[in-house]
Amino acid sequence: MYAEYFKFQSMPFQLTPDSQFFFESREHHRAVSHLVYGLAQEEGFVVITGEIGAGKTMLVEHLWSQLDHQKFVAVRILTTHISGDDMLKIIANGFGLPTDVTDKATLLGRLERHFADQQAMGRRCLLVIDEVQNLPRPSLEELRMLSNITVSGRSPFQGLLLGQPQFRQSLADPELEQLRQRILATYHLGPLSQEETRDYVEHRLLKAGWSGDPSFDEAAFGSIYRHSGGIPRKINTLCSRVLLGAYLDEAHHIGETRVEDADEEWQQDLSSGYRPAPTLPGKSDTTDRALEPRLAAIEATLERHDRTIKRALRIAAQLLDGPIE
Repeated sequence: MYAEYFKFQSMPFQLTPDSQFFFESREHHRAVSHLVYGLAQEEGFVVITGEIGAGKTMLVEHLWSQLDHQKFVAVRILTTHISGDDMLKIIANGFGLPTDVTDKATLLGRLERHFADQQAMGRRCLLVIDEVQNLPRPSLEELRMLSNITVSGRSPFQGLLLGQPQFRQSLADPELEQLRQRILATYHLGPLSQEETRDYVEHRLLKAGWSGDPSFDEAAFGSIYRHSGGIPRKINTLCSRVLLGAYLDEAHHIGETRVEDADEEWQQDLSSGYRPAPTLPGKSDTTDRALEPRLAAIEATLERHDRTIKRALRIAAQLLDGPIE
């Protein structure tokens, strides 16, 4: 909708990570440096943590696009709460190995032979584990055991572990001391600064083909930063709503008020999901009065959506050169 209106070549604030939109903030630059250092050691693990939406997945997409696939065989796994044995099967399957066995020794043997074969061809196996904070301790122990494998005195396997901040707390467990000793580099990915938030927004717009329409004033960027906290995913969601609102209102300038309104609508949408059933006849007046603010919020949301629909219909009528009933 708004991409065509503003003559963008693509959607600038899509939530799906795309390495073409990678923005190297100070935090991301340091995280990349840690990744490069860790990979250069040719063994062990690199750990990157960050808040939800901080850009960990985008960092991996960027790494993926930069890897020399003649030197690396990379497998990426999005984890859930899986057992140690299942973890080995998922890893083996990721590397294209058969998993039609029940005993761990056979599966480990297949992985070791695969690592040796790849090393003989001048390649290293790289395993990327996303959402690593979900892994129970036995699964983490299996990862550590894989890192013990050596071929001709060299490690043919490396791991990149991505997770939320609580994983750093998990690593402090004394029972994971051996895993900690295998970690060569670790970095916590923080939010963007206010200045970087503006640069990030403009970077994504330019990548999408922005030529200055719509224009943004300084206060708008400040509002985007305040409401997103510098978290890239939140910036994307908010800016997408801002542009949609501008399109529906046929506006070509983004000011602070428009950002504030978009954020207010966003928060109302988030809070207007589940509502308790209305009080049945015979219930106390106190309960009825407690429901009044919630009902008012629902009515306000419905009115706002009604206004949005009417604006969309008006624009559609203009596009079709005729009225829409």
